[in-house]
Amino acid sequence: MIIRLTDLMMDETWIMVKTNKSAKWIWQQPGWPEFVWQEKALAPLLREIHKLQGKLLGNTELVTSTENLQSELDALLQNAINTSAIEGEELDVNSVRSSLAKRLGLKQAGLPPGTPQTDGIADLLLDATHHADVELTQKRLYEWHQKLFPENVPRLVSIQVGKLRTHDPMQVVSGPIGKEKVHFEAPLSKNLKEELKSFIDWFNQSRKDTEFDPLLRAGIAHLWFVTIHPFDDGNGRLARAITDLALAQAEQQSIRFYAMAAAIMENRKAYYQVLEQSQRAELDVTSWLEWFLETLKKTLITAIKRIEYVLQKTKFWQLHAQSSLNERQVKVLNRLLDSGPDEFEGGINTQKYMGLTKTSKATATRDLVELVEKGCLVKRPGGGRSTSYDISWPKK
Repeated sequence: MIIRLTDLMMDETWIMVKTNKSAKWIWQQPGWPEFVWQEKALAPLLREIHKLQGKLLGNTELVTSTENLQSELDALLQNAINTSAIEGEELDVNSVRSSLAKRLGLKQAGLPPGTPQTDGIADLLLDATHHADVELTQKRLYEWHQKLFPENVPRLVSIQVGKLRTHDPMQVVSGPIGKEKVHFEAPLSKNLKEELKSFIDWFNQSRKDTEFDPLLRAGIAHLWFVTIHPFDDGNGRLARAITDLALAQAEQQSIRFYAMAAAIMENRKAYYQVLEQSQRAELDVTSWLEWFLETLKKTLITAIKRIEYVLQKTKFWQLHAQSSLNERQVKVLNRLLDSGPDEFEGGINTQKYMGLTKTSKATATRDLVELVEKGCLVKRPGGGRSTSYDISWPKK
């Protein structure tokens, strides 16, 4: 089977590895899969990330269970949308949100029903993170694959679902037909049972190794599984689900507040570039682990900012719990708060207030003045017709 990279990945400028007909793939190297890496080179990154993990989990303890569930929904939504987008597949955001909300016990008001496809990916992501203590097995992987490709959903290419691939060669290529460039070739299908067994045994046993940093374990698991490429399709998405499982096991925390897939999607050219470099190289995977850890670091920083913002919103409403606000004012404040401190362009002015609340100019002006007097809003620089207001955030 031939897998073609999307047009985004066909830009030859990102290919850094020179073609060498005699080069061996990493799985052909003597000693495979005994990976090695440079511990000193990775140690500073590992220290930073462990500190960020602690900060994130500490912040989440300060918000309510409902807010935590909403934060998890947002993270899982990002994960589902982006892990599919990396492979060039677009999911309907509202359908994914509906599927996740239903499973998390959150309100689905106004959302369309989930589809078999979005229900499947929601089930996969939640199984990987909410059941982190369950051992990874071949049966579980087959079930995940079936969730990615539910029955009765039309596909452009026929694939074997819930079964190991049987086609050779399994290649990732780009370029026009007849002039294809092979970026990766997977192990032969006849060896897949043994390859997958080795991976699963390692994954389950390595969790018990207290001297093995769990972040390195997650990175190696990702590279190892996607290199085996055991299925006709969906290997990248499954590799990222396995990464989520490994990280959930490392943190001993089922609720997920971040999604690496979003950070990968932001620069998927680099993702495919480092994968190709690593899969063409020998067994030293330091470069791959550096990239993986840097991406995880970026993901955690984003998640911390999001949780800190949730905490700021909570503090805001605690501060104004006795402010005697009317329904219009509460509606507008929630709109501003949900938009974020920097996302409501130009702040709120009389015209925008009138549009949001369907009220008169006089009422809008009076409401805004009251919100300033009560410390909910602060006037932005300028005046006259351009007068506008921002949320007055509580001091940290």
